[in-house]
Amino acid sequence: MKIKDFGVEIWMNLYEDRCDYNLAETCVESLTVEQVLDYSGEKEEVIDDIRKMKLTYGDIEGSVRLRNSIANLYADKDLENISVSHGAIGANALTIMTLVERGDKVVSVLPTYQQLYSIPESIGAEVSILKLKPENKFLPDLDELRKLVSEETKLICINNPNNPTGAVMDEKMLQEIVDIAREADAYILSDEVYRGLNHSGNSFSPSIADLYEKGISTGSMSKTYSMAGIRLGWACGPKVFVKAVSRQRDYHVISCGMIDDKLATIALENKDKIIERNLDIVRTNIHILDEWINQEPLISYVKPEGGTTAFLKYDIPIGSEELCFRLLQEKSVMLLPGKAMDMEGYLRIGFANSTSILTAGLDKFSEFLKQYR
Repeated sequence: MKIKDFGVEIWMNLYEDRCDYNLAETCVESLTVEQVLDYSGEKEEVIDDIRKMKLTYGDIEGSVRLRNSIANLYADKDLENISVSHGAIGANALTIMTLVERGDKVVSVLPTYQQLYSIPESIGAEVSILKLKPENKFLPDLDELRKLVSEETKLICINNPNNPTGAVMDEKMLQEIVDIAREADAYILSDEVYRGLNHSGNSFSPSIADLYEKGISTGSMSKTYSMAGIRLGWACGPKVFVKAVSRQRDYHVISCGMIDDKLATIALENKDKIIERNLDIVRTNIHILDEWINQEPLISYVKPEGGTTAFLKYDIPIGSEELCFRLLQEKSVMLLPGKAMDMEGYLRIGFANSTSILTAGLDKFSEFLKQYR
């Protein structure tokens, strides 16, 4: 199988450990193990459990407590609707490999996480791209979507809240997408790793798994729950799909780690405390970013409504990779070039790292931009 290089991950792997100010980080500032245990209110008991844990494969499909905790994130799901994987990256890959075959037709939004269009392409599917445009606040044009979807469409891939733009589709828009998919009898895969981080109102966007009988939602412990290091995610969907994806799982996952399972369960059973902490970081930091952009003449954006990332349009006559490399070399500030997401002329910024890193990094970025004014 030949597949296009994964632009985001290659850039992050190259430079993530070579900067002082990581403004490419997409997770809310990561938790320590001690913080997670403190949220449980049973710190010593949990530590004792882990000390005594025999490190077998454990529950192959994930513990009952874990899958029930994940199911509780949705309206009417139970553990048989949940498939646990190595991160949402694993859930997305397994979902696509389960549903898509050579010659199938797939529609994906762009920009988004590259898996959603490059994996179907690598399988041999015909992928149509629905370009998200700033004039539409980076929300999908539903008339364009209707033109791209036909009775031969197997899968529609969306991302809500969107990475990198932070655009959030509300229930009305999602329901219209469901209607389009239902007419074609197509599945919808919705990457929802930032669900729970809306910047105003209810922090949880509606999930496609709750709106559509062929809707599949993927999520993880990485972004909303600040626990990327445990590498645990999931797909939530119809039970017939979960049975099918489990057959793929056998080839790629076997099981997730027992300690990861334990820590994820504790976090999800205490999710309100973690989300309260993380919303405070996100909502504080987006205000800082917004104020900074309003005084930077070379930078503009569509203000994100959810998630931890924003897509910056810059007015400098150089490519995004060159800009990001110069910024890294001169100021030790890391951003992600839009080229890595097949969107030249933009920069992705992650604003949910610590407030001190964001503030200092933006100051350094301003110093860098002065030479181009």
